[in-house]
Amino acid sequence: MEKDSILHLITAAKNASPFDVNMAIDAGFDQVIPYTNVALSEVVGLTQDAIFSRSPSGIKRESIFIGGRDIDLAMDMLGAAEKAMFPPFEISVFADPSGAFTTAAAMVAKVELQLKKHFHTDLAGKRVAIFGATGPVGGCVAVITANLGAEAILVGHKTVDEVREKADGYNQRYGTRIGFADGTNENAKQAIVNTADVVLCAAAAGIRVVTIQQIAQSKTLKVIADVNAVAPTGAEGVDVMADGVVIEGTQVVGIGALAIGNLKYTTQHNLLNQMLAADKPCYLEFMAAFEMARSLG
Repeated sequence: MEKDSILHLITAAKNASPFDVNMAIDAGFDQVIPYTNVALSEVVGLTQDAIFSRSPSGIKRESIFIGGRDIDLAMDMLGAAEKAMFPPFEISVFADPSGAFTTAAAMVAKVELQLKKHFHTDLAGKRVAIFGATGPVGGCVAVITANLGAEAILVGHKTVDEVREKADGYNQRYGTRIGFADGTNENAKQAIVNTADVVLCAAAAGIRVVTIQQIAQSKTLKVIADVNAVAPTGAEGVDVMADGVVIEGTQVVGIGALAIGNLKYTTQHNLLNQMLAADKPCYLEFMAAFEMARSLG
């Protein structure tokens, strides 16, 4: 008799995400077991409890999902879980804190697709301004775009020091060259938009980041993407359903939150399915999520 498939959902947060629970069950896992308020030091013990309680054939029906809100902590937890295992006691691990990895992956994949479709180019060498840069999605898109050869710029909304610290941390950890810029007033934001090829809006729900006037004034801007579906949206003039639609009165292509969200959903679903179907363990993080999102288009 085949054993139940189990997803062990580990998170440093107080609660497991109902979104992730639903996604895992819909992807085919029979059981989803949450472990909350988990410290990094506890991940090895939880991982080894999971792998040593079944035979090597039985653990092929097990996987680990890392949630939470901190992308660096999620990566540390993924690394700790991977190091806790050894052949043949190995299972797959997928990190997606607050859905940031799959959301960022979908956002960047959508932008790359529209750059190719409308401008016959890619992200390499492009100046990418990231608003909402201190959140998990903003940080993740910065790392992904930098890995693709873009000049990623974290834009400071409240202070420049905060984004400088974030950029330094990402560069040290991931070997990137992410920059930062002052976006604490409208003139500063206009100067950033005026020199950007791509603008990515990852600010909190209901915060207007860029106006239609600022978008229209830029001579360099090609694509703008926004993950905020709550009015007012982050980028004025970008409909939440827009998927490569030219913004009225401009030459800029817009990508809205629901278009990004649909690809995020499919990306997460497919990565969960990948763990279920894998003959060998896979370790999935933001670049794996991006490759999946890119393949789905």
